[in-house]
Amino acid sequence: MHTPQAHPEPTNPLGIDGIEFIEYASAEPLAFGALLEQLGFVATARHRSREVTLYRQGSMNVIVNADARALQQSGTEPRSTIVSAIALRVRDADAAYRHAVDQGAWPIPTRAGVMELNIPGVHGPGDSILYFVDRFRDFSIYDVDFKPIAPAPAPASAPAPAPTLAGLHFFGVVQAIGAGRAPEWIAFYQQLMDFRALPEGRYFGVVPKGTLLESPCHRFYLQLVEPPAGAAGLQWGEQLIRVAFGAPDVPAAVRALQQRGIVFIDREPVQASEKGALTQLYKGGVSFELVHSHLEEQP
Repeated sequence: MHTPQAHPEPTNPLGIDGIEFIEYASAEPLAFGALLEQLGFVATARHRSREVTLYRQGSMNVIVNADARALQQSGTEPRSTIVSAIALRVRDADAAYRHAVDQGAWPIPTRAGVMELNIPGVHGPGDSILYFVDRFRDFSIYDVDFKPIAPAPAPASAPAPAPTLAGLHFFGVVQAIGAGRAPEWIAFYQQLMDFRALPEGRYFGVVPKGTLLESPCHRFYLQLVEPPAGAAGLQWGEQLIRVAFGAPDVPAAVRALQQRGIVFIDREPVQASEKGALTQLYKGGVSFELVHSHLEEQP
């Protein structure tokens, strides 16, 4: 694993303040939506013109995109579900986008249609997208693009009807990278957004692998994982592969989720413990991780 150099304290030039939403591209949105509901999420709104559904739990937003164009652009295969985008909440979305492009990021083409909000973004790993989203007072992107699902009486931007289950909140995203590519990806995230690599050997959860990058707002992490040794024949594309939820009490969160039908791996070295837990691989190739977290839920 790459040993990071000593760096000064992050300055957070983009004003990053956590994750606004995680987007999944899914060829089986109903099955994946049912899995999200087992995790405690509630479908609260649907896109006005595309096959896209917004799920919420507490402050967490998850978007399930089954639009044919999105599936094609993300390279989603039949019967699969992938993490297709991360939206970063920033101080000024346009300024964040211009900064990222000026630093060498590749912009994504505008895909907004009539009565749709154009969210600026750049290319991430594989076919994924890194979006930049800001908020002005009580206005949000969901007010423009989504309609509430009946019988919800409030607009999509109102507080989520689903309470937070066991204190869950976004903790981070795991990214697969090519062998020996850690220095390049560390430089990418540091130069564009001022993420910083944690000291070698510092990990969270039950999957102590790769390199951890901390966001400049200290609210979430990216975990860069290279292919395991001796895996020459393993298909290992660079992509976002798993979302991790933080929990103040992992065993309590595991019990709560098990009661809702979520299955966790019960064997070493990833057996559930106070540090964290890992779910089984679900239909569509998706899994989730729990990590003991000192972080508080985003407002």
